[in-house]
Amino acid sequence: MVGVALSRWTMSYFAAAVMALIAAEAVMLAGIGYPQAPIAAPESLLLVHLVAIGWLSLLMCGALFQFVPVLVVRPLHSDTLPLPTLGLLVAGLAALLLGFAQLGGIVQTPFAFLPAAAILLGAGFTLVLWNLGRTLWAARPLPLPARFVVGGLCSLAATVLFGVIFALVLGGVATVPHLVDVATFGLPIHVIAGLGGWLTFTAIGVSYRLLAMFMLAPELEGRTTRGALYLGAAALAAVIVGGAAAICLAGNVMTAVAIGGLLGVACLVLYGRDIVHLYRARKRRVVELNSRMAAVALANLAATVALGIVLMAAGRFTDHVGVVVFLVGFAWLTGFGLAKLYKIVAFLTWLECYGPVLGKTATPRVQDLVTESRAQKWFVLYFVAVWIAAAALLLAQPWLFRSAAGAMLFATVSIGVELMRTRRLANVAPNLRLPKGVRPPHLLHSSVQLG
Repeated sequence: MVGVALSRWTMSYFAAAVMALIAAEAVMLAGIGYPQAPIAAPESLLLVHLVAIGWLSLLMCGALFQFVPVLVVRPLHSDTLPLPTLGLLVAGLAALLLGFAQLGGIVQTPFAFLPAAAILLGAGFTLVLWNLGRTLWAARPLPLPARFVVGGLCSLAATVLFGVIFALVLGGVATVPHLVDVATFGLPIHVIAGLGGWLTFTAIGVSYRLLAMFMLAPELEGRTTRGALYLGAAALAAVIVGGAAAICLAGNVMTAVAIGGLLGVACLVLYGRDIVHLYRARKRRVVELNSRMAAVALANLAATVALGIVLMAAGRFTDHVGVVVFLVGFAWLTGFGLAKLYKIVAFLTWLECYGPVLGKTATPRVQDLVTESRAQKWFVLYFVAVWIAAAALLLAQPWLFRSAAGAMLFATVSIGVELMRTRRLANVAPNLRLPKGVRPPHLLHSSVQLG
């Protein structure tokens, strides 16, 4: 990361994201939303968007503002936009959640929260796309991991566009027949573009670089990696473009979804082969906690795909679509996000504090900023709780699901405490913590330029 600035507000994105995850798990523990309510109920939509936007999207945006410049070896287009972007996204999320609460009769007020959410979130994500898009455009030709990010950003644009249409139609602002049709038939496209394109496809691209970097493995540029890129892009195009065309032409959206699903499974098979190769080819023989837990999340992704195939073969996919969405959101994306967050916070904190004095005085290692033996049990608890919660959904046992959600909440709070301890240098030996020239980092922002 020589010559790359530390993104000033990435830690603020991470903090807001973790708080949203904790809030979502508290909502599940309280029995609000799915499975106590139908998956399409306003309370369930509130929960889904608290996770998808509040946790996963804020986490992804914060990570991309830091690591897209690393992927393309160029500075971020604008260092000033991430803060107002964060403000717009948080305000938009709050309006969206209030809008769903309004639909569910929980909030009684004439103010149109859903149209306000459409404006705020649309503006916030437009700034994300502008800032990252300009950064990537200036760095052409792009390395393979960055091309995955481009695909993810295109999916984000589609996700936001569909979401804005949904909000305007549900808010009673848009009554044009074509927009009503999009709101009626476009939900599968919105979900797949968000979870499959924006979050999963982007995570795949970033993981190629992060796993190679943190495990000292060779970066992949071969046929399987290119195949995963092309198949994944084709899958997303089939769902988003094909699905939108089907709506406009009164066709069958699910045909486009089925074609995209087949291409997507092929993409994930090639990605899985690449990841196995990375783990086998690594030079770091002792696998750190973040990489071990990332492997668990990746195994969860494979298991989720297998479960989806089994449910479709049995004709029960529609009955258990909530289980699949839950596993994608918590077993795969949240598990992988927490695993990488554990390493990224330590890595960026080490760069901020000790990078400027490296070679001038004794400094700790990155691993000295964390205590893996203590954190490991919280990750294990989290994954076990997620598996129990998924089983509870399959078996239609809401009380068991709420109990598992409580365990997920406890594990997440404990991981959050570990992240704060890392940021506060609490795990570093006192004689190495603050050598001459080193100041404690701010909790929510960074300010060091690496030369």
